Amino acid sequence: QVQLVESGGGLVQAGGSLRLSCAGSGSNFRINAMGWYRQTPGKQRELVATITDANSTNYADSVKGRFTISRDNTKNTVYLQMNSLKPEDTAVYYCYAHIQWPPRPNEFLYWGQGTQVTVSS
Repeated sequence: QVQLVESGGGLVQAGGSLRLSCAGSGSNFRINAMGWYRQTPGKQRELVATITDANSTNYADSVKGRFTISRDNTKNTVYLQMNSLKPEDTAVYYCYAHIQWPPRPNEFLYWGQGTQVTVSS
């Protein structure tokens, strides 16, 4: 019923910026925590940034000071602003969201389709 659609990836030179978006569609749901993972072939998946429904944020040490996660609850959307990009940031970025259908207390984990970010040197 709910889909998370990502956009904003692309090719950028080192030092450049990109903003990723992840928008949820559907009805009668509540989005709690949201965030971003990234995956590079041959490497472990890395949790990049998280944001709660109260706008508390956390970042991986590798992106602190460069990336900013935010959300717009009126649009059911989470963003990842990526500045000062490095080649090491090259990965497929996946958003996730914990979704609830009130009044049921259960949460369900949904994933976006992934968007490629490539940073050239």
